Order: sequence, then C-alpha cells, then structure tokens
Amino acid sequence: MSDGTFFTRDRGWHPPAFAPGYKTSVTRSPSRALISFPPTLSEQTGPVFGHDMLGELDDDLLHNYAAPGESAIGPRIIVYGRVLDEAGRGVPNVLVEVWQANAGGRYRHKKEGYVAPLDPNFGGCGRCISGEDGSYSFRTVLPGPYPWPNNGNDWRPAHIHFSVFGSGFAQRLITQMYFEGDPLIWRCPIVNTIPSREAVEQLIAPLDMNRTIPMDSRAYKFDIVLRGRRSTMFENRPEGN
Repeated sequence: MSDGTFFTRDRGWHPPAFAPGYKTSVTRSPSRALISFPPTLSEQTGPVFGHDMLGELDDDLLHNYAAPGESAIGPRIIVYGRVLDEAGRGVPNVLVEVWQANAGGRYRHKKEGYVAPLDPNFGGCGRCISGEDGSYSFRTVLPGPYPWPNNGNDWRPAHIHFSVFGSGFAQRLITQMYFEGDPLIWRCPIVNTIPSREAVEQLIAPLDMNRTIPMDSRAYKFDIVLRGRRSTMFENRPEGN
C-alpha cells in the first residue's frame, strides 16, 4: 500500500461477475471481452485524504447523527480490529469508512423501499484512521436484516459495509462484515456467489466478550487483510494493495 503498487484482480478466486442467483448481476456483468489499462499517475497519487478532516464523533455512530442528549436506538456494539498486510503487519494511517442499516434493517436513503422505521438519531455512516499498529475501532448499533426483491423472499443478513482507502484513489477497497451466528449468512444469494467457504468465514466477525463494555456494548472483532493468500474478500478485487 505504501509503495504505490497496485495488484490486479484474481478472477479465478473472486465471485463470477455473472451469477444468475444474484439477479442484478445478470444485467451488470460484462457482455464483451475486458480491456486492461495501466493505472495513470493521477490514480496512483491522488486525490489525497486529509486526516485533519475527521470530526470528534466520526467513529461514534451512536451519537454522530443524534440530537443533543439522544442516542441511536438498538443493541450497542463495538467493532474493532486491525488493517494488516500479507505478512500480518499492521498498516497505519488507512482511512476506514463504514455504512450500514439501522437496528430495524433500514437505510437512511430516499429510495429505500423497506417499511421498517427510520431512527431519527442514526445516520448510518462513520469513519476512522488506523493507528500505527493498524488498529481501528468504532461504536454503533447492531444492524438489522432486511428483505430485498431478488427471488421473492430473500433477506440480507445483518452486515456493515467497509471501505478501506489507501494512498491513491485506485487503492479503495470495499467489503462487507457479517456477524457470528447469523443463519441468514448462508442463505444470502450475494454471499453464495463467493466460491470459497473459507473466504466467507473471513467476512464473519466473532463475538469478543473480552472487549465488551459491561452493561453497555458487546464487541465484534474484524481484521482486514489487504493482500496475500489470506486476503479479505473485497467486492472490487480480492487482492488488496
């Protein structure tokens, strides 16, 4: 990530672009042969994120959208982990952005079609910067599952979207984190496009009772591995930078 090297997509390990069980992939998958272009200098060097842009509550989704004295509704959780390279070394100064549905499974989006209520004190997004050891942490509520019009009665498991931003614009990687014990994970058509069970399990955050805050929040651990054999499954490419 630090040397500006970009790694190409491993199409033999990544889910196929055309996956009829995930209906929208049918129209979104390429219909012609792909063309590869080398990255440009501007893609490798910019735009650059200014770390001084982070606000005091950017890593606290319980309160960063809430009215004074209020808090988001739902089971309170801590999500933490480390951003790692292929050798297990922490990657510092990485911008980690997250977005999610509220505890009822609804996004704050004008085209949201689910009838679950909005939480006026929950915006559903946040961000933080990884520390010198690659560590990150944020507070939020456990997102709810929600239905989606794929095959009539499909439900997305509870999940949080992650964006990991490197030193260049083309180094943005996107993935999803799921929660240990959720039976909807293995029923999800999107999850089922991933050919490797091991890769799916790397997206499931285990409950960590040692990091809980008593009478307040449970904790889930989610490490993000940017590249190598144990790389996290990314939506845009499996081999990170």
